Amino acid sequence: MSLEKILSISGKPGLYVLKVQTRTGFVAESLLDGKKITVSLKSNVSLLSEISIYTYEGEKPLAEIMQNIAKKENKGQTISHKEDNATLLSYFREVLPEYDEERVYASDVKKIVNWYNTLQAKGLLVDEAPVVAEETKPAKKAPAKKASAKKE
Repeated sequence: MSLEKILSISGKPGLYVLKVQTRTGFVAESLLDGKKITVSLKSNVSLLSEISIYTYEGEKPLAEIMQNIAKKENKGQTISHKEDNATLLSYFREVLPEYDEERVYASDVKKIVNWYNTLQAKGLLVDEAPVVAEETKPAKKAPAKKASAKKE
């Protein structure tokens, strides 16, 4: 599930796709109505790929949580983000049982559910293996020899 170019812009409803970077900001296209807007560098913008949710063990990336929701719902729509807080929190507990209940609020869950439904409706939830950094030892390389020109 690639969330690399999906944006949430503070003060603007819905999600946006990053289209072009400009000298003073960038151009984004709304997933709700397809309108393009220019966004200055002063705007508060969040890439969905950079968002994580607090758990008791650490943090989980949003992409992993979206995959959990997709697996639970067989890649279909989930509950509405307009449900009451208790329903949303109990649903989120099914999706991510180890989420930190003191640091993850109902408003956060509403956003996640709304974002999931928006991305699912647009067909942007693509199966993709999660990128996991492998802990392998790098191969030792021989020190590079400098080429030296001898003058004779």
